[in-house]
Amino acid sequence: MASHEPMVLGAGLDVPSKRGLLADIAGDAEAFASAAARGPLRIYCGVDPTAESLHVGNLLCLMVFGWCRRLGHVPVCLLGGATGRVGDPSGKSVERPLLDEEQVAANAAKIAGNVSAILRRVPGASGPDCLMLDNYSWWKDMTVLDFLRDVGRHARMGTMLAKDSVRNRLQSDSGLSFTEFSYQLLQGYDFVHLCKAHGVTVQFGGSDQWGNITAGTELIRKTLDGQEAFGFTIPLLLKSDGSKYGKSESGAIWLSEAKLSPYGFYQALLNTADADVDRLLRALTFLPLDEIQRLQGAEQPPNTAQRRLAEEVTHFVHGEEGLRAALQATQALAPGSKVVALSGDVIRAAMEAGAVAHAVPRCDAVGAPVVDVLAATQLQPSKAAARRLIQGRGLRINNALVEDAAAQIAQADLIDGRYLLVAMGKKLRAVLEVV
Repeated sequence: MASHEPMVLGAGLDVPSKRGLLADIAGDAEAFASAAARGPLRIYCGVDPTAESLHVGNLLCLMVFGWCRRLGHVPVCLLGGATGRVGDPSGKSVERPLLDEEQVAANAAKIAGNVSAILRRVPGASGPDCLMLDNYSWWKDMTVLDFLRDVGRHARMGTMLAKDSVRNRLQSDSGLSFTEFSYQLLQGYDFVHLCKAHGVTVQFGGSDQWGNITAGTELIRKTLDGQEAFGFTIPLLLKSDGSKYGKSESGAIWLSEAKLSPYGFYQALLNTADADVDRLLRALTFLPLDEIQRLQGAEQPPNTAQRRLAEEVTHFVHGEEGLRAALQATQALAPGSKVVALSGDVIRAAMEAGAVAHAVPRCDAVGAPVVDVLAATQLQPSKAAARRLIQGRGLRINNALVEDAAAQIAQADLIDGRYLLVAMGKKLRAVLEVV
């Protein structure tokens, strides 16, 4: 897909900082850069399996893992099989609903498979594959007394209460449970265990993870004499207006194809605002920075940068086949397209990506005038409005222009025997499902 910048081991913090993937550093920045220059580091980030898929906000962490592989470092993805049963209060205004053990385990397995597949597609990677671990493997045998003795005695209440994630919740109406309050110690001990058992010396996470990350570096300092440990945070994925990036009109932009089709994923990125596209190209792709600058030049056609962003990120997340399917669906759903035939899969992808869907009884659709159906489903305010739309050449059904105001819907018009794709004007699109 992309041409790539030559990278060398020990490039330190230059790459994440230039790509917008570095917010703050926990520890000595010069010592961190020096450690990176001496040889491969093991760098971990944790993910609590509170859902069966990660979303596009988590993609920043996977990009950091990708750059780790390109620089020769070892990415370590820690699945929170234990901490996911507790719930991290960071960035949350209320306590997370608790999941049962079976659901957490099932979510963890799906996320592990998805992350592994994505990271195998890192272009130009020289480092080893991602090491996948689950913290339930060491927490399941630890007793409460072990935890209090080995972890709790090193914690100081003043320090714990000063964490933003704790202070903000204590001041809220919902308060903070002891379960959530203990979360920073659980994550802190994860870092200690990974350091001792797997040689992990660096942890990173979103900027809302600062308190949990520093809890780990502090615990290592107190329990593992002389051991270097570093942490850094990455900015949250926000839009230019300050709102979180990662929500489309139809919901979260999931990374798993089981939750969101490649077409829906591609469309969400294609709709990126001009004010956000430069930052997302830097953070979510491996494109060279000079190429990113060229994509946004005044001589480029409109939406060139958005199309390249959508192609690069969809390829990384869904692979060559997923990108091909997204491009085919995009082409098939374009008004007037005759290059790619519409299918049930394409229509369902359009619905998933936000096309309004209406269920219509078969007796009220097949053989009925188009204007009647549009008015009955409220896609047009009246039959007269529907006729004016047709007369103004603004209505397409299954990408074909409707020119006759007396046209009727035939059984042969139904895609897979049940769908009609209705396009009104340039942007408004709906799906009629005949039931």
